[in-house]
Parts: sequence; C-alpha cells; structure tokens
Amino acid sequence: MPVAGLEPEELLRDPSKKVLLRENPDGQLEEFVYGTKTSDSLPESSEEATEITPVDAAQSELPSEAGLSYINAVAKNEREYNALLKLQKDFEKSSLRAAEEDEVDEEEPIEEEEEEEEDEEDEGVPDAMFQTVSRVHEYTKIGQWRTYPSTVHLPKADFVNPISELLDRTDIKHVKETAEKAFGGGGLPHSVATPEARKNAPQKAVAMEAGHHRMSEIEADAYIATNLPGMYASVMSILVEIRKRLGSEWISKLISRGNGEGPRVLDVGAGGAGLAAWQQVLQAEWDIMSEGGKKPEHDPPGKKTVVVGSNQLRERISRFLDNTTFLPRLPDYVHSVNNPDILDSGEKPLPKKSFDIIIASHLLMPLKEGYQRKTLLDNLWEMLSPEGGVLIVMEKGHPRGFEAVADVRSRLLNEFIVSPSSDPQPETIEVENRRVREDGMIIAPCTNHKACPMYLTPGLSSGRKDFCHFSQRFIRPPFLQKVLGASHRNHEDINFSFIAIQRGKLPDMEPPPFPEQGGEMTDRAFKGYENSEEQPNPLSLPRNILPPLKRRGHVTLDLCTPTGKIERWTVPKSFSKKAYHDARKAQWGDLWALGAKTRVSRPIRLGRGGTAPNDGGVRARAAAQGNKPRVIHLNADSSGIYSAQEKGKKHGPSGRRTKGKKQQMEDLLKELKEEGFS
Repeated sequence: MPVAGLEPEELLRDPSKKVLLRENPDGQLEEFVYGTKTSDSLPESSEEATEITPVDAAQSELPSEAGLSYINAVAKNEREYNALLKLQKDFEKSSLRAAEEDEVDEEEPIEEEEEEEEDEEDEGVPDAMFQTVSRVHEYTKIGQWRTYPSTVHLPKADFVNPISELLDRTDIKHVKETAEKAFGGGGLPHSVATPEARKNAPQKAVAMEAGHHRMSEIEADAYIATNLPGMYASVMSILVEIRKRLGSEWISKLISRGNGEGPRVLDVGAGGAGLAAWQQVLQAEWDIMSEGGKKPEHDPPGKKTVVVGSNQLRERISRFLDNTTFLPRLPDYVHSVNNPDILDSGEKPLPKKSFDIIIASHLLMPLKEGYQRKTLLDNLWEMLSPEGGVLIVMEKGHPRGFEAVADVRSRLLNEFIVSPSSDPQPETIEVENRRVREDGMIIAPCTNHKACPMYLTPGLSSGRKDFCHFSQRFIRPPFLQKVLGASHRNHEDINFSFIAIQRGKLPDMEPPPFPEQGGEMTDRAFKGYENSEEQPNPLSLPRNILPPLKRRGHVTLDLCTPTGKIERWTVPKSFSKKAYHDARKAQWGDLWALGAKTRVSRPIRLGRGGTAPNDGGVRARAAAQGNKPRVIHLNADSSGIYSAQEKGKKHGPSGRRTKGKKQQMEDLLKELKEEGFS
C-alpha cells in the first residue's frame, strides 16, 4: 500500500516511538506520533509500576483512607492494580455511607406505616420464645385473648416425650394409615383438627371417641398421636381465658380450700389432654403462691378424673397422667335410682356433685337425637359442684359444632341458671318441672346473657356462613408432623366453639360484678375507656368474633356487643392514635375497650334455617320467600298449548333420567290440564 510523504528509509524508525497512521483530507495515510501523561497515583517510575511482581503485590496492601481492608487479591500488572484500587475505594465509600444511614435511623422515630407493614409480615408466624415489651393500653391488655406466648408449646417432659416413647414401638407409617382411614383421609378432617384445605368437607363429629370401649392397639396409637395435641391447645386457651375473667383468686381459693383436697377436675371426651392442660395452669398458679416463702416439695393438691373406655387407650394415657382416676364410662345421675348419692370411681366413692371443673369435649355431635343431648347436659350439671363449679362444653369450630354449643347455651340460660342480666323468662305451666334455676353466669366467651344473635332459630341451618368460634395455634410435636406428612411448617391452627358457665359461687369469694347490660353499656364502650381512670368491667365490653380487618389508615372490628347484637366498628387513625395502634394489634377473640368512630349493624348470614331481620345473606332471603316457584315455558297457538318445558336447575348434578323428553312433555301437559290450563 502506498504511503504519502514517507520514504522507505524513513519507515525504519525506533520501535519505542508511539506512531499511528491516520487518513488525511486527500485520502492518503500519514504518520502521527502521540504521547501519554503519567498518572500521579502511580509510582514515580513507570518502569517500576510495570514491573510489579505477584510477590510484591501480595506483600503490599491496597491503600485505604479508613484503615479498612476489603480486598485480598494479587495484581499481576498495572491494569489489575488500578482496578483493584478503584474497587477498594468503592467498598470504603459504601460502608461509610451505610454507617451514616444507621446513625440517622436511630435518631429518627419509627414511622407508623413501617410498623403496620411489620405487623402484616408477622402474621402467620409462630411466636418466638423471648420477652417482648408491650406498648398497648392497659385496658387493651386486660381484654386480650391469648396465651403467653400466643402459640402454645406442648410440654416436652410431661406430654410430648411420653407419647413419643409410646409411638416408637410402632412404625409411624402404620399409625398414619390407620389415622387417615379413621379420620377422613389426608389432613384428618374428621379428627379434632380443622384443616383449611378441607374446610368444605362434610361437617362430622370426631370419628373416634375416648369413651369407645372397642379400640385396637394401632387405633389407640392413632388417637393419641392425632387428637391429643389439638385438644390440649384448645383446652389450654379456654382455661387461660377463664382464669383471666375469674381472676387468680379463683384457683388459689380452690387450692387452699378448708378440707385440703384441692380442685376436683373431670375430663370427659378429651382423653386426658384436658387434664394435662389443667395441670400446667395449676402448676403455674402453685408456683406463684409459693414465691413468697419456701416452695413446698410436694405437687399442688387436687383430684383428677378422666373417662376412658378402652383398656388400650387407658394404658397409654396413664403414662403421662399421674395420680389420676380412670372411669370406663360417664356415671348416670339422671336415671340412677338405687344409690344416687355416690359415684363409684375406683377404690373410694366420690360424693355426688363433687367436681369443681368439668371439661366436656366433643360429646354432643356424636349424639344425633335431641333427647340424648338433653340427658347428657342434665347429667353433667348434676355432677357439677353448686359452689362455683365451672362447666366447659367444647366442639369443633364449624357450623354444626357451633349449633351444638349454642343449643347448650340456650338451655342453660333458660332452664338452669339465672343471672341479674338475664332476660325475664315466661312463667312455666308444667306441673312436673322439678328443676330450680340457680345463680350462675356465663364466664366466656359471651359478655351478655341474652339470646345468641347467631342462633336465633334453634336447630341446624344449612348454608350458615357466620358462627361463633375461635382459633388457637400450637406447635406440632414431631410425631404429629410425621403422621400428617408435613414438611413446610410445624404449626397448626385449630378452631373450636365453646361455652364456659359457672354454677353458684365459691365460698368466701365475691363473684364478679354484673354490669347493667343495656344499650347504655354498649354506648359507653363505643365512646371508649382510653382516658377513663376507672377500669371497665370485662362483662361490659364487646368481643371480636372474627379476625380484625386491618387496612391502611383504619381497622374494622366485628364485635358482639353487651346488648347481644353483632356490630361493625371502624377505628381510623383520625379517631385516636392510641386506639388505632391497639386496633392494629387486636386479635380474634379480644375484648375491645378503646371505642371507635363509626358503628353499623352487621348482617348475619345464617343460611336457610335461621332467618333474621335485616339478614343480608342470599340463602336467608330465599328461605324467607318460601319455596322456589316452578318455571314452565309454554308454547301455544290458536288451538291451545301444544308443548311445555319445565326450567331445570342451572347448577348441581342432574337427576337420573327415567323418561324420554316426549313422555315428560306429555306428563307436564296432563298436569297443566288438571290445573285448569288448556
């Protein structure tokens, strides 16, 4: 290629010179000599910089203004050295900037919106076992429904380990197969559990009861592995709430009773899980009473009795229940004639009405007939102590379970107890009515003694959407995890409906005062007790019957008020900063004491069986209108009706077709002719 202006001898130049060829305006190439400036950050001699060896780079650290070293690498040449130096400075700047931002965050107050996001993220995660500082109002804390921690941890030494040792004798695969066969398949929907994935399953009773007399070895293992953990968590939640409403004096009075025998507890239906939960509550109260002086060496006093029908199940439960009397069946006081004043419970007869606490768990739903449930309730009431005895009736947390508990509540209020706030009852005209109504009160969950707003019509209600129930989270033990085949989470939420009623009062103990449960108390609770110096009575506060709806800037609470009505209260941020903060912390089942800004009546969706005024449910409106009218499409001309077709259902499986279309039309025309159509 010809090069303009260059002779052949001139091309032989010093190779150290930096020469480039560039095109001139005439299109020819010309020689161009260039030079570079040396950076000040490099060493004084460029030759020394280019001659950096790996050994020198490893021995010399990269310079840092903050005296920090982030990079430990070897530069083989000048280019790598410059790149590592720049990376070192970038790391240093980012670390200093993060430290300054942390200092600013510590000085600035925590914003409300950030706290709301944290609350929403924490929902659904089990509690950690560490102490937290509560910033809620004093009256909000009094009304909280929860254990501490709010996720129940089953006691290892007294409950989990003995059951685990029993189940180690059997392959867990066989236990799982037996449990799924007995309790409705995967998720065990027909056990005491209420799995979310099987909420549309048939609402049946617990398939296997503790009172069953025929139970094989493997069935007994399946029963204690699947039912006892959930029953323990449910009973523990109820006992904690009862102690809050009656006060710690209730248990201390039972312990220090004059005869020294302590509280007498009967567990019917929970298979010993209720007694295990009661033992933990009793031990905690015993430790509090013993803090002042030297702690006694013996365990807290008391008598425990459990009804277990199967010998195989009795043998297993006795491993973790000490000093417990086992009964093969529930004694019948209602129909006893020969010896009605004693109860044969083992070596020593117990006097009639000798139990201070009766835990009746999952007993009503297996009884299909109303007279059977009535007899069971009469029998339990006869065994309950008239001196402050507490009766707990619990069922599964679905509509059928709630209706069974609500029926018990209605009977107890109308036939068994009378309280200062009860509605006046009409005078009975039955001559043979032997029952005399006694003093008593509903401890939980109701804060009123009115008719239940969700059970206005007795009996079953098809399509019910709203029903009173509560939830308790617990940590599954390892054996239950294996039975369920669960691997992604180790906690479970169990739903239940219950009623706790006290008969009479304990001697030397003043019963809780009954407020006047009229509209005035609800109006006062709506205004709120945030600035009140006098502590409100828990029986005058509304209770959350559903999880609060937490939205940005406001919280909506569905409450059952002391007047026996379901209302929806809204607590916005503009109402009160403290009330809004506590409303975001409120949970399902809490009593609410800080008021609200707005309130409206909440329609109750009771389904087909229970219609109520202002009911917003579609099924309830259809039930109020009566049977659905028949729709028949007619085709007619001048001679009359020549064809007819009845409109069928749009949804649901079609019935079995027994006749052809022509025959069906002829039968329909014949029916219309008989009705006067032609």
